[in-house]
Amino acid sequence: MTRHFLRDDDLTPAEQAEVLALAAQMKAAPYDHKPLAGPRTVALVFDRPTLRTQVSFTAGIAELGGNPMTVDGGLAAMGQRESVEDVGRVLGRQASAIVWRTAHQADLDTMATYAGVPVVNALTDDFHPCQLLADLLTVQEHVGRLTGTRVAFVGDGACNMGNSWVLAGAMAGLHLVVGAPAGYEPDEDVVKRAVDIAAGTGGSVTLETDPVAAVTGADVVVTDTWVSMGREEEAADRLRLFAPYAVTPELLAHASPGAIVMHCLPAYRGKEIAAEVLDGPKSVVWDEAENRRHAQKAILAWLLEHS
Repeated sequence: MTRHFLRDDDLTPAEQAEVLALAAQMKAAPYDHKPLAGPRTVALVFDRPTLRTQVSFTAGIAELGGNPMTVDGGLAAMGQRESVEDVGRVLGRQASAIVWRTAHQADLDTMATYAGVPVVNALTDDFHPCQLLADLLTVQEHVGRLTGTRVAFVGDGACNMGNSWVLAGAMAGLHLVVGAPAGYEPDEDVVKRAVDIAAGTGGSVTLETDPVAAVTGADVVVTDTWVSMGREEEAADRLRLFAPYAVTPELLAHASPGAIVMHCLPAYRGKEIAAEVLDGPKSVVWDEAENRRHAQKAILAWLLEHS
């Protein structure tokens, strides 16, 4: 059976822990694992703007002994010039795995149905699971554990990062609090799924509208841009609505004294996060960005081994 990584819960909690352990090994010895030696090709398809995703996958695939084959999503025009089904059939015969950064989760699911090789979600409007593997690896490094760690995600919870933090956090046994205005919570079905998962891992998921209450006692404070791709016309309204949720020194003062701050980037200083916080001693965003490479190497290797 071909395994895919389309959303965070495509892994079980035990499998997530296995991938994170492999990522830590690969970070410690980045050239010792060569599952793509040959070189085997991995197709990288980008429909959405990318920096960290492209560079981390490209570097990581090369370190695994493989050949990263970048496909310009604009030129391919999947779903317009030819169907996702047909593209999946074509790419699956050229590559050992497919990594796709696109808008619609349903298109990614279709690709996985027809490709015949592992398909990895490099971001959709619904989920960003590779980022969460990197984030969990970063928490593990800096806090020393995942289970029982209190994480506050503040700002726009109704985004791919909100959904993925809820799911992946529940799987890792985190106590996750989403601090967001009413109407901007993670997807209701995703929250229900996460609560079910947390019942078996010892974690928890809490929705909170008060940013101070969300952050109080947190070991990790996470934020993301308030204006996601495709929401640019809402920018002015969103800046007003989310202003109380900005990660400022004042808000951060309510977290645990040793709390770390995370942001998946790109960040907008003076909006969702203050410059002195992003560039300050509590910020681990650059470690987080680096860990994309190690986490993505691990998930690619794991999927190929289990498919």
